[in-house]
Amino acid sequence: MLGASLNKVFDYFKSRWQSSWNYSLWALLIFPLSPLVGAVTVGFVSLITWLKQSRKINRRPINWGFAILSVLLIVSAGFAQEKTAAFLGLFNFLPFFLLFAAHSALIQTFAQLRQMAWALVIGSMPVVIIGLGQLFLGWSFKFEILWVVLSWTVRPGGNPPGRIASFFLHANTFAAYLTIVFILGLGLWLEQWVWGIGHGAWGIRGRGAKEQRGGGERLSTTTFPLLSQSPVPNPHYPLSPEGAPPSPVPNSQSPAPFLFLTVAVIADFIALIFTNSRNGWAIAIFACLAYALYQGWRILVGGVTAIVSSVILAAFAPSPVAHIFRWVVPAFFWARLNDDMYPNRPVALMRKTQWEFAWSLAQQHPLTGWGLRSFSTLYNAKMQIPLGHPHNLFLMLSAETGFLNALLFCGLLAWILITGVRLLQKSKYINTGDRLIFFSYLLAFVGWILLNTVDVTLFDFRLNALSWLILAAICGVIDRYSQKDKLASHQN
Repeated sequence: MLGASLNKVFDYFKSRWQSSWNYSLWALLIFPLSPLVGAVTVGFVSLITWLKQSRKINRRPINWGFAILSVLLIVSAGFAQEKTAAFLGLFNFLPFFLLFAAHSALIQTFAQLRQMAWALVIGSMPVVIIGLGQLFLGWSFKFEILWVVLSWTVRPGGNPPGRIASFFLHANTFAAYLTIVFILGLGLWLEQWVWGIGHGAWGIRGRGAKEQRGGGERLSTTTFPLLSQSPVPNPHYPLSPEGAPPSPVPNSQSPAPFLFLTVAVIADFIALIFTNSRNGWAIAIFACLAYALYQGWRILVGGVTAIVSSVILAAFAPSPVAHIFRWVVPAFFWARLNDDMYPNRPVALMRKTQWEFAWSLAQQHPLTGWGLRSFSTLYNAKMQIPLGHPHNLFLMLSAETGFLNALLFCGLLAWILITGVRLLQKSKYINTGDRLIFFSYLLAFVGWILLNTVDVTLFDFRLNALSWLILAAICGVIDRYSQKDKLASHQN
């Protein structure tokens, strides 16, 4: 009787597979507004995917690596001085490893990457609007529905004061979110721009795309399948394992997608500026340079380099030189870079001090670490200043879980990045248009790595889930197209 009931439950979950990808997209849309609803939705999708594709998931070597890492993290928690805190800290890792494994089996196509990016960009708009109102209009409110189902707290003037934070707890957290969304949104905007130039859409004409002349490549309408509203599934670009439903994005003959992305990217960038996050600024500029180099826009590279150099000289050059550039560069930028905006900060709040302390902890317990979530207690006891983390994920892992866990974690991330870059360079089955969206995800991954060298994003559930979904998307595409390349090589 019990076995029959369980089979009915499993059959029900498996039947929901048909719409599981749509649920993931809804989760991405609502994550910034309701982390709980987003979490439940993503967990539901992960469960369905595990039930449907458990064999495929279990065969992937990258998942074995994270399974080994999970065991080692549990062992490390067992050696911690504060075992309760250490085992609670595992929830920042283990559930997200399962999410990663499930969604890397669910996400397989470039069309899905585009839909993910669109969902994130659209979902960022209400958060940015609230944040700008918080900073410039003094908006302040606390709104709750059923306690945690929907809980919004917006502080007047931002947090810290003068820095936009919107629904996020801190401006740095909001900046990390905006950085990832900005990178993916800019990738979508470039796709629209190149497509519009290549096809003369919306009255734009030029040489942005290769035209078929003497055997060259030409971008076709199937290059960007999300711009089509045709209800007929596209066999070359399925949006999910069950086929391609109609796209939510307007028809490619309309300038609406391009105009919306233009507004969204500008709004995200403006909000990122007012987070006053030096890390967010640097990574956003790095992303712009990377896109310009990728597209071969040398003039833009030179212009951005000149602007960045001017800001750096205004902040750090000797006084006579710096004074010249400060006539042009607003103090809002150069004073933030060299810390003149926040003078006399305690030494214990400086990242260099935190990193040195974390490194000393790692050296004292190199094999097992001090236990997850131990840094805050140890740092407070030493410096008499409460601090949640050492502002470097990899140093934190070394100090709290030992060098072996930190190296394995870094090794798995490096494998994903290196394999993704090699696929982008060498795969015969990725066309010109699809390479740009895949490059955008790799760039967002690099941005996440850079963010975590000067901060720790995993303590915000929304950021942590978003990061692992991006990694899952990259790995899903890697697995699909690597198999195609291997099959082609065997046939040859």
